Amino acid sequence: MNPYHVELTKLVKEFELTPLRKAAGYEQTLVHTADVNRPGLQLIGFFDYFDPQRVQILGKVENTYLAGISSQERRRSFEQLLSQDIPALVITRGMAPFPECMEMADKYDRTILQSQETTTNFMGALIVALRSYLSPRITRHGVLVEIYGEGVFLTGDSGVGKSETAIELIKRGHRLIADDAVEIKRVASHQLVGSAPELIRHYMELRGIGVVDIRRLFGVGAVKDEANIDLVVKLEPWQDTQVYDRLGLEEPTINILDVNLPIVTIPVKPGRNLAVILEVAAMNNRHKKMGYNAAKSFAEQVDKHLDEQQALNG
Repeated sequence: MNPYHVELTKLVKEFELTPLRKAAGYEQTLVHTADVNRPGLQLIGFFDYFDPQRVQILGKVENTYLAGISSQERRRSFEQLLSQDIPALVITRGMAPFPECMEMADKYDRTILQSQETTTNFMGALIVALRSYLSPRITRHGVLVEIYGEGVFLTGDSGVGKSETAIELIKRGHRLIADDAVEIKRVASHQLVGSAPELIRHYMELRGIGVVDIRRLFGVGAVKDEANIDLVVKLEPWQDTQVYDRLGLEEPTINILDVNLPIVTIPVKPGRNLAVILEVAAMNNRHKKMGYNAAKSFAEQVDKHLDEQQALNG
């Protein structure tokens, strides 16, 4: 079972669903899976591989089938479905439930909900919401900012300058997502989304000043509730003995929640404008995603030039 869950009542409120019947444990009902089910096969008695943890959705196709069979057959169909321990049955398009549906809901104490949306629209929106609520997640120390549309996750030891760099980026028109603690969720096989814990959202700690409210200081355009994480930047104190990548041919990655993200290490020392460097890093990362790698292009030009020189000298 998925260790994460979402309250059914939260989904009811979010999607403006109308409860037609509430089960005894309605307020405590939890949804544990992001998958949903249209029970067409179950209405004719096929329950192989049926997952009762899924929210069941009754659309126009199922409703049309049920309208074409006898009351006795409908009663049998709904009894087979509602005898399963499902979290809820949602009837879309504002369609009224069949009397046999409510009869079996009473018998087995099931929750029946109604949506005014079309089945396709409701299913699509519900799946997106459930994937967000139920996705794997961790909390990591760092700062998440959005630079030119790229989500950049700043990591490094405390005091290295992550928050100070983020403030400079905000002054340059970029947006803060989270400071100090970043909640990371895997919403797709290769996509991570970061946000701030609600308690500290839009706040930032600056040593010597204290906690500041970025939204109130810089306006709502300076903050954002969540963003994709496209690049990880590790800030570390400059070490003269350390060999840093000069060309950028290496493309190291870091694994977070089974997703490999590109990571760059930027040494910090007095006089370096980290905000500008991060802007360039974000734009360069976007170029790479679009298929252009400046380092590889430069290396190819150098190799071509050396080959030409060798041919002339030969």
